[in-house]
Amino acid sequence: VQLQAYGGGLVQAGDSLRLSCAASGRTFSRYVMGWFRQAPGKEREFVAAISWSGGSTYYADSVKGRFTISRDNAKNTVYLQMNSLKFGDTAVYYCAARNDPYYTAINGYNYWGQGTQVTVSS
Repeated sequence: VQLQAYGGGLVQAGDSLRLSCAASGRTFSRYVMGWFRQAPGKEREFVAAISWSGGSTYYADSVKGRFTISRDNAKNTVYLQMNSLKFGDTAVYYCAARNDPYYTAINGYNYWGQGTQVTVSS
């Protein structure tokens, strides 16, 4: 599966932004989808993940209550709605896909999008 993330941009603290990740292929619904982010000088970290059907979601503590992951299998797209953005959310955001239900572990995500920059000004 090929992934392309988009929707990033420059926003102010407290603003909202929605990221999208479009997937190619007909088997999108078979993949667990995740969002990760990487800030300058830091390791890539887990942000959110969603099960094949969308019935289960998982979040990093740092974004819980502010971010919402969702998917539309008919459109082969996964979304990340980000509300109440903080300066610390500034990073390159990546979408990723995996075949097994180990949602939060970065290892095992076999397919990655190219990343989209989110910059939050304080």
